[in-house]
This record gives sequence, C-alpha cells and structure tokens, in this order.
Amino acid sequence: MREILGRRRRHRPRRKESSAQLDAALIFATGRKWPVLPGVGLAGAVRGERGRGCACPDPECAVPGAHPFDPGILAATTDARMVRWWWTNRPAAPVVLATGGRAPCALSLPAVAGARALTALDGMGVRIGPVVATPTRWSLLVAPYTLERLGELLHAQDRVPSSLRFHGEGGYLVLPPSEAGTGQVRWERPPPAGDAELWLPDVESVLDALVEASNGAPDGGSRLAY
Repeated sequence: MREILGRRRRHRPRRKESSAQLDAALIFATGRKWPVLPGVGLAGAVRGERGRGCACPDPECAVPGAHPFDPGILAATTDARMVRWWWTNRPAAPVVLATGGRAPCALSLPAVAGARALTALDGMGVRIGPVVATPTRWSLLVAPYTLERLGELLHAQDRVPSSLRFHGEGGYLVLPPSEAGTGQVRWERPPPAGDAELWLPDVESVLDALVEASNGAPDGGSRLAY
C-alpha cells in the first residue's frame, strides 16, 4: 500500500504556473527585448465583465487595470526570472510595456478614428507596424522618438485633439492578451511571429493621418476613456 501511495505522490501533476499573459510577457521580454511589468489589474472576480473598476486606490481611475502601480514603471525589465516570478504570482495581471528607449513608442486614439486612420494610411501606401486594439482605443506602435522631435511635429499641426495620446520615453502601453476595464486587449495588426525582425514606422509618417482622423471623429476627438 505504501508503495502504491508513493507512486501516486510522485506522479501527482504539478500546479500550473503558466498563463497566456506569462507566455506573452516572456516573448516580449526575451524575444523582443522589450521591458515589461505587470499592470495593476481589475477589481472583482467576474472576468470579461465590461466596466469593472481598477484595483488601484483611485475610484476614478482613467485607465482601469491598464497601468503600473506596484511595481512602478521603473521596475520594467527584460529579465526572464523576474517576469516568471511576477506572472507566476499574478497570472492574470495585464502585460505593460515601458515605451521608449530601445522599445517601441506608440500613438493611440479612439477606436473609430483609429480604423479610419489605418484605412487612410493603407490607401496612401504607408507601411504600418503592429497595432494594439481595445474596444475603445487603438494604438499604433512606432519607432522610438524624442520629446524634442515630437514637439516639433506637433507644433506644425493646426490643431491636435486631446484624444490623441503619445506613449514615449517614460510612458507605457498595455499589450495583448491583457484585459482592461473596457474589455480585452488584442492585436489589430500583429507583430511578425517568432524571431522575425520587427519593422516600425517613423512617427512623422503616421502623425498627419492620426491627427486628421481624430479631429474628424464623431465625438469631436474628445473621448479619453481607455
């Protein structure tokens, strides 16, 4: 009997330590060399429910679930051991990219305007990189840019809508397959699979189309919800 029980104990399955978020975070950190960290996540236990509040202390959080909190953005890393530790302890935590530096930057705008901008850019033959989508916002990944360069480009615009956001050095962006307060985060235009080289457009090549699409959005380009 002891021998049988011993065999059963030895063959007992291990606790599953992987999750879709962990797998994605490892790909970004070790494959792409993008610094990542876990987002704060959502309060409540009903996965997939729209309108869930943020797990941070702010009851009026503008980006529920989709921002760093503890640890802060400076903890972002490409170290596989740290990534495994974070997501083994918090398997459902959103995957947050620390933008800028050697990592991509991004421009985000309301989803309706984002779809319009991609159509316009495709029509002009402008090459687009990966695009992250939530039910309310789309984000175009672009090559790293400096604040000085961005300031020059924005100064040349007649009007820059408040709904157009810039994720540059010191910023962050939630990546798939995370869940934000407005719903699932997904790829509208996925990055190349495996170790294939990632190409990113320069911010200047897409900015005009994004500004025009945001200014022409049905709500006037003023929607700020993540």
